[in-house]
Amino acid sequence: MEALRRCMKVRYSPQARSDLHDIFHYLNQRSPSGAENVMRAIYAGIEFLAENPMASQETGLPEIRVKIVRRYNFKIFYRIDRDAIDLVHVRHGARRPFAESK
Repeated sequence: MEALRRCMKVRYSPQARSDLHDIFHYLNQRSPSGAENVMRAIYAGIEFLAENPMASQETGLPEIRVKIVRRYNFKIFYRIDRDAIDLVHVRHGARRPFAESK
């Protein structure tokens, strides 16, 4: 019998929502099909996190982990709560390092 996976709830911070909007808007102006591919990959990464929250690497920031969407080099920063994944920030890996603001 296949083991049941518990899928955690995903909560988006205002910053993460803004990041996803900006990423789509920027890419969609250049290539609508490319934007769809990138967004599909990012959302697949988020779904992976909901099913496997501990599978991504820790960062130097307390409680913050990062999932790298390797094909497009996007990083999904998040923290794990008791019953949810809190998405903090989504950014391209070529940008300067992320430092969470308090």
